[in-house]
Amino acid sequence: MAGFGQNRHGPERPPARQIRLVVSDMDGTLLTPDKQVTPQSMAAAQALQLAGVPLCLVSSRPPGGMEMYFGQLRVSTPYGALNGGTLFNPDRTIRSSLSLAPQTVQEALNLLAAPQVDPWLFRGHEWLVRDAQNPLVLAESRTVQSTPTQVSDLRAYVHDIGKVTGSTADHAMLQAQEALIGRKLAGQASVSLSSKWFLDITPLHANKGHAVRQLAADYGISVGEVACIGDMNNDIPMLAIAGLAIAMGQSIPDVQAYAHCITTPNTQEGWARAITEFVLPRCHTAPALHYAPAPANAAPAP
Repeated sequence: MAGFGQNRHGPERPPARQIRLVVSDMDGTLLTPDKQVTPQSMAAAQALQLAGVPLCLVSSRPPGGMEMYFGQLRVSTPYGALNGGTLFNPDRTIRSSLSLAPQTVQEALNLLAAPQVDPWLFRGHEWLVRDAQNPLVLAESRTVQSTPTQVSDLRAYVHDIGKVTGSTADHAMLQAQEALIGRKLAGQASVSLSSKWFLDITPLHANKGHAVRQLAADYGISVGEVACIGDMNNDIPMLAIAGLAIAMGQSIPDVQAYAHCITTPNTQEGWARAITEFVLPRCHTAPALHYAPAPANAAPAP
């Protein structure tokens, strides 16, 4: 695993010299393992604001699980929930939303039909589960400070679904399922691990790369002027296109391969160090950015 600093085994494209927007993952990246934002990270977020560089968050979390941190971070910027499939304006209204085809949701539920896997559905602000007392449901409910809706049959709720999650404590099995379900749903959905407990199935173009392209377009800049920070497989689509791609120190080699720089783990102020040592030196004086979202059906520039 690479050490702190520039990644000698990273992408061939050179890192950007100027950064005008930062897009960050949350769990495993901005947040510590106990889901806290450290004082150093709060200070780094404020330093970005003083430099005139917006900080936008994109996460596999539902929107409520993201919004709970906005006050302490003092951010009022657009953000992407459900792996970027649903983008929100700063006033928390929906900017755009992608959903899975009902038959794809049905197939995903079939593929997740193993005794040790508990599937969940997400639709807008709704979180649908089969058993609200499942240990992983209870743990996630505490994490995102949200209460799920228990339903008897998830198959009755396959319309307008933004994300299907397979949750389990069997990490090895989930990793194998990522490859298997990815093949089965090729051309229908994006399939990636968002943590060692969760496998996310989202609309085909609903990934963090899509979110970064849309956010850059809405701020009137290119993706080459965006710094992205992440730690998991579902962060790869944004790291792969970022002007400056930064991987957390605890991330696996497959993720680090897409990063220009490697910071320390999220147990060692990795996010704050990434902003302070890799991003801020590239935040040169430039005109202030203004968020001006295009019509929801307009395609972002590549």
